[in-house]
Amino acid sequence: MESRRPFVFAAPITGERLTDAPWPADGNSDDRPLVRAAATGDAAAFRELYRRHLPTVHARLTLMVGPGPERDDLIQQIFLDAYRALSRFRGDARFGTFLNRIAINVACEHLERRHRNRARYAPFAEALLDRLVAPDASPESRASQRQDLAQAFQHLEAVRPKKRIAFVLVAVQGLSLDEAAELLEASAETVKQRVLHARKEITARMARAAARARPREGIR
Repeated sequence: MESRRPFVFAAPITGERLTDAPWPADGNSDDRPLVRAAATGDAAAFRELYRRHLPTVHARLTLMVGPGPERDDLIQQIFLDAYRALSRFRGDARFGTFLNRIAINVACEHLERRHRNRARYAPFAEALLDRLVAPDASPESRASQRQDLAQAFQHLEAVRPKKRIAFVLVAVQGLSLDEAAELLEASAETVKQRVLHARKEITARMARAAARARPREGIR
């Protein structure tokens, strides 16, 4: 029997992540001509920017806030905010970075509201978890990875938004600390501490949940 893959919360926070699934490309082509055209009101140019960057924004936002109608509303808000901010985009960073910073800010504000209201997100569907696990793993390994991911996202809901988002970027998506720091506009050390605190909280919650699930000793 294949041994169960150890959960990676105990692993270093760089070089290893929860999932080995491929991540959507973040538009490697030069967006600057499209950005300049969209800033002058060219709707077709902005539609092309939307087409290029929607997969990454959609995937990242799903991991940050969960699936469901609220995520789709947030995606529309992100691209609307980006369109309104085009006149302030000077090209110091890639358009993808600019857009994903907006996405992170929108996600953080949404998670803060949800945290205050103690609202819950919709559980991750099996189809989504299937896309997050390693595609070449055995059926047994894929099942255990799905279970680990489902539990992780369940307990991630209780983590404060800034730590949660840092954890998603580094431990789930697999960004380096420097890459995550650029998106979060924070230092790499700050991102590292947020990820470590999030991992500690999630691991502790998972341990408590596992302890509650075990039968009490002496009870038959």
